[in-house]
Amino acid sequence: MNTLTDWEEVPLFDSEQAEAAFWAENRIDLRLMEAAVAAGSELSESVTITLRMDPRLLSRIKRLARSRYLNYQSMMKQWISERLEQEMAARQNENAPGMRYLRG
Repeated sequence: MNTLTDWEEVPLFDSEQAEAAFWAENRIDLRLMEAAVAAGSELSESVTITLRMDPRLLSRIKRLARSRYLNYQSMMKQWISERLEQEMAARQNENAPGMRYLRG
């Protein structure tokens, strides 16, 4: 059995059968799971928001979170946090000295 040490190793699945086959061969490293739980508890203060989405999309998100042994809301917060970091890094690279001359 393969042990996953990074969430990026978990693919998006086309079907539940593909997902079941993947999890039959793979498992999540305990340290990765603990880090995900710890990251969710770091924020002692939070704000509640309302987000409307297609019920089928939410169902798929919940199913994916369950397969990773995560709360779907925590997983979504993790995704948003990761994407924010990517966007901020990209913006920093755009504003780096000399970059405006390269964009021509």
